[in-house]
Amino acid sequence: MQIHDLPYPDPGLPDARSGPRFLLWLGRNQLGGQLKSLSWGLLHFLSVASLPYGVGFAVQAVVDGSGSRLALAGALILLLGASLALGDTMLHRTAVTNWITAAARVQQLLARRTAALGAALTRRVAAGEVVAVSTGDVEKIGWFVEALSRFAAAALTVVVVCVGLVLYQPALGIVVAIGMPVLALAVLPLLPRATRRADRQREKAGRATELASDTVAGLRVLRGIGGEELFLDRYRRASQEVRTAAVRSARMWSLISAVQVLLPGLLLIAVVWYGIELARQGRITVGELVTVYSAVMILNYPLRHFEEIAMAYSFSRPSAQRAARVLSIERVTEPGGLRTAEAPAGDLYDPVTGLLATAGLLTAVVCGDPDLAGRLADRLGGHPTDAGSGTGSDPGSDPDSLPSVLLGGVPLDELPLDTARTAVLVQDKDPVLLSGTLAELLDVPSSGSVSPEEALAAAQCADVLDALSQASLDDDPMNARITERGRSLSGGQRQRLALARSLVTAPEALVLDEPTSAVDSHTEARIADGLRALRSGRTTVVLTSSPLLLDRADRVVLVHEGTVAAVGEHRELVLTEPRYRAVVTRETDEEAASAALSRNGGTPLRGEPGIGDPGIEELTEIEETA
Repeated sequence: MQIHDLPYPDPGLPDARSGPRFLLWLGRNQLGGQLKSLSWGLLHFLSVASLPYGVGFAVQAVVDGSGSRLALAGALILLLGASLALGDTMLHRTAVTNWITAAARVQQLLARRTAALGAALTRRVAAGEVVAVSTGDVEKIGWFVEALSRFAAAALTVVVVCVGLVLYQPALGIVVAIGMPVLALAVLPLLPRATRRADRQREKAGRATELASDTVAGLRVLRGIGGEELFLDRYRRASQEVRTAAVRSARMWSLISAVQVLLPGLLLIAVVWYGIELARQGRITVGELVTVYSAVMILNYPLRHFEEIAMAYSFSRPSAQRAARVLSIERVTEPGGLRTAEAPAGDLYDPVTGLLATAGLLTAVVCGDPDLAGRLADRLGGHPTDAGSGTGSDPGSDPDSLPSVLLGGVPLDELPLDTARTAVLVQDKDPVLLSGTLAELLDVPSSGSVSPEEALAAAQCADVLDALSQASLDDDPMNARITERGRSLSGGQRQRLALARSLVTAPEALVLDEPTSAVDSHTEARIADGLRALRSGRTTVVLTSSPLLLDRADRVVLVHEGTVAAVGEHRELVLTEPRYRAVVTRETDEEAASAALSRNGGTPLRGEPGIGDPGIEELTEIEETA
């Protein structure tokens, strides 16, 4: 795989059981590039290591006064220099290719997993960690994959040179052959401590990244409540902790580097001292002494790669562990699905709660617990809820053991992912607007039955268009740029644009979680009318407690404690269902008791909440939850 061939047609199925296994899997999938890099690395390192032989041969030719051997030595050095340059150039080229292709493979895997999990990803993994994995961690993983082949070439070169010195000059060669493994392994006792310090640094850096991400996301709110300085101080302290941890880690790595310089120097002194004694005794020639000395000195170069691979593995192992954790998160079934790609149609039914959204109708769902509403929206879109937070009455339900939501009798989890996403679209309560023009924002996969103009009108975006037209160079609001996450817009404007984007897709079933929570009541009423008119004949589910939306729904469903508790129309349920009334009207205990007494002529009837009625305690709990 070359850089110009990216992206991969298929990045493969990763081994995400652990960080080291993931790195091993990456190495196997980069085997072709690793072998190329190893070959060019051997040419480069062996050329560097062979230069002392040429130099020693030239020195001995000068001592012997042989012009022909001196010319031959010069030609040999010239040839080694050319092969060194070629090997170095191609080694750098193939190493960078391995780095980029490995990083690209990891990024494609992360993108594929993100697309498969959707909004459920950030409910299982912190958003800051996802950002850290897809940016800095990808680079560190690529670094280890790239350094692996260079380390292998350096290690083989050290072995070849040691064997060559033993054969060339056994007396000195044996000293070098014994000393080199000691040099290579001398830093091993220091690596665990260096790794722990590096892990500590990355842990604090990850926390600082999460804090920064959360602070930036809520900057507008923080300024509104005067909390900007508070969070700034928190981030300042977190960044100082990262700096302190980085300094401690750097000290340990500087110690390892010092050892890598000191010990080869001691070996070089020992070789020179012993070699001079041998030369005095006449057991070796001057050229042989120069050759062994130069070889030991030059071996410091490949030995540096032992330190690099230790550092690369130390930094990449936790990065690979985080990437493996994200990649190990699975859907209930594979994105390919178990059925054909044909999108089903019909009623949307959740067997866990008993919720039935009849095909072609606008169904409103009222939940006293906002978290339950969010998990229910995820389930209706085919996403399993987090472990330990099941949608049903058992809070510890395993999401993988819960039955799937059915669309027209077909389990969504058995459909191919793209088909399920086309059939059921879920807009959560905090939709994200990407930066770009309004035209790009509304350029989403759709059936084409709803135009952007119709969607914007139904979402009551007239004032948003006016504001964007003023910011556009050609007075066309569709060409106006929207900043990242729509920060230049108000919360209500962002919410309405997100609703318009969902309406443009015109899916078979549309699930909206609190789509009007940030708009005023007059705008909300117009949105309710526009939504009902535009989605006429299509299945729409709105999770809300707004009376304006509930009054315009065809059916209203109350979900209490994880199951459907009542079904009917809004006006009917307000009069007959106290739990529904408590959530929708925010009715207090005293108000509920007074209303019950008024309806029953001053005497509480059975089933109506009154003074001393045990149902009051239940209403209190529901009211606090709401």
